[in-house]
Amino acid sequence: MNGVGAFLTNSAHWTGEDGIPHRLLQHLGYSFGALLFVVLIGLPLGLFIGHTGKGAFAIAGTANALRAVPTFGLLVYVVIALSGALPGNLSYLGPSLLVLVVLGIPAVLSNTYAGVQSVDPAARDAARGMGMTPSQVLWRVEVPNALPLILSGIRNAILQIVATATIAAYVSLGGLGRFILDGLAQRDYPQMAAGALLVSALAVALDLLMAGVQRLVVSRGITGRYARVPLDQRSEPTLTAV
Repeated sequence: MNGVGAFLTNSAHWTGEDGIPHRLLQHLGYSFGALLFVVLIGLPLGLFIGHTGKGAFAIAGTANALRAVPTFGLLVYVVIALSGALPGNLSYLGPSLLVLVVLGIPAVLSNTYAGVQSVDPAARDAARGMGMTPSQVLWRVEVPNALPLILSGIRNAILQIVATATIAAYVSLGGLGRFILDGLAQRDYPQMAAGALLVSALAVALDLLMAGVQRLVVSRGITGRYARVPLDQRSEPTLTAV
């Protein structure tokens, strides 16, 4: 641990392209770039499946099967397959993002359609009885009630993507995984441990951030976060003479 502390407190490791801030920004770029595609793909599919009930076995089953795909092996295969087909660093960045997207989609897709399907049928019937269209039922009733599960899926995807984005360093890209890979090559174990610690700290920080976002955007009526007053402390209504 002394070696890890020395590595992290060394000012030379906080400047330049090989410094921690630059590697952190690269890691965040890979992670949020992949997360954007995950949300754009997984969220609409999950809403469609949950709202209509169509494609649950085929689409959701395929997405869940992607959990078993070895990400490292897939990365190496895609890099070899696309070698020379894409210009410059895109031949490495593209496969890396693809692998992270494949990894993150199941969590968002599964939680989204499970959240929509778990909405109380009585709430749907009441919304239809009020004259709401199917799209209004989806966005005004189903999505707000499913929001806790939807955001939970996004949180899970973020954790998986941030942790796995370290493999981008294996194909000559940057990110915090660079410290782990370079430390292994140089037998610099404090550098490896510092890299792993930085990745873990980033994952925890992002999870706490998403927890705060979830607390802000989810209705208190769904979470039950109301100030509860004990029955013996509740005041009785009084009548005032006029």
